[in-house]
Amino acid sequence: MPQDSDPAVGVSILLAEIHSGNESAREELFQVIYNRLRNIARGQMRQERVDHSLGATALVNEACMRLDGVLDSVENKRELFGAASAAMRRVLIDHARKRNADKRQGKLDRQPLDDIVDQFESRLSCSLMDLEPALTRLAVESPRQRDIVELKFFADLTTAEIARQMDCSHSTVESDWRLARAKLFQWLCGDTAEHED
Repeated sequence: MPQDSDPAVGVSILLAEIHSGNESAREELFQVIYNRLRNIARGQMRQERVDHSLGATALVNEACMRLDGVLDSVENKRELFGAASAAMRRVLIDHARKRNADKRQGKLDRQPLDDIVDQFESRLSCSLMDLEPALTRLAVESPRQRDIVELKFFADLTTAEIARQMDCSHSTVESDWRLARAKLFQWLCGDTAEHED
């Protein structure tokens, strides 16, 4: 893809080429995705030691492998980066599950993704294991709010980037972000008072 081209247009063109059977477009799109995910993972690890890059690489590689299976069904940039952030979330949650199982079995060896899981959990102030059912519940109530949370937490997009990607206003993203955070906070803190009436 030419350096001076609009990335959104470039991704859309590559997706169209992939749907027409162009395998070189698939490789080029994976390079775009890989670079974007690597930047996100590095951003998540920016406060960690330099030698933690192995975790970022492991996360991106695993997320890209999971994306390969859905690439043919992705229609546009919004779906692509939504699928990418969902893939990263699933990798991290699957790793958190495995880590918890390993701890129960007395296995305490640290793995490359442990540092990224720790960083996410510190940033979110909750465990990924607790966040997953809360995000599932949010998806039922408001799929758009869940998408915004996913793009904010797992794709590390700004409000302006999310508004462009979701084709909605900046104020809509901010409003949905506030509502989603309030709901998640309530659910993660175990406040079920509203369900007791």
